Amino acid sequence: MKASVRLVAAQPSVMTVASWNVLHRVHAENWDEDVLVRCPDESGRITAVTALLKGRDEQVIALQEVSGDQLDALRGALPGRTVHALRYPRVPAQRRGTCSLREPGEHLVLLVDGPSRQIAAESFEDDSGKGALAVETDGMLVVATHVSGDQRRTGQLARLAELAATPAGCPAVLLGDFNTGRATVVSVLGPGFAVVDLPPGALPTRPHTSGSASQWIDHVVVRGAGVSSAAVESTDGLSDHNLIRARLTV
Repeated sequence: MKASVRLVAAQPSVMTVASWNVLHRVHAENWDEDVLVRCPDESGRITAVTALLKGRDEQVIALQEVSGDQLDALRGALPGRTVHALRYPRVPAQRRGTCSLREPGEHLVLLVDGPSRQIAAESFEDDSGKGALAVETDGMLVVATHVSGDQRRTGQLARLAELAATPAGCPAVLLGDFNTGRATVVSVLGPGFAVVDLPPGALPTRPHTSGSASQWIDHVVVRGAGVSSAAVESTDGLSDHNLIRARLTV
């Protein structure tokens, strides 16, 4: 009698990701953001932002507008994570008053739980205060980005599409503040990329009460990967952005 053989379908691998623009203090003061009323003391806000991130369990977290002070706090509080950082050439300039930061440089950051290797770290050619940071982890290419809020975005999105194709055949996820709605992101990145759908009634990622600009400008974009869930979570006024998260399958 022949032994029966049962084939077991391979289970898809899962990765949890999140993205949050934490708001650099100089930008907050230059633009009179509401966070200044809730958090007049920057050291206290840095502590609160760090505590919020320490409590997150996503495998990869992308952060934009991270000051040097905030980056130091994260490195000290998250010894179990690898902290990848790109420091932009441009340092935010205080328009009035005195900067309260010890290190006012601005960074793009990826917090990774598990082994990872950096693939690329670059500011965009036409904006030295925006850029992309790419790492490979668990068979996935992860690209953190902050895109300019004007027509420069077209060339920057094209560059992101190039980065997402390296290494060849590797599924990719782009996380960040794209400073535009999903339709523009999809149209420029082109075939093969998909912006993760948020559930009906999802919180805005960049809430505002005036103007016609989209309130959903932070995105999770996938290529060669699926998405089983996504949501936006309030960050209780610690920034002018809320946090977006997703569960990916490959």
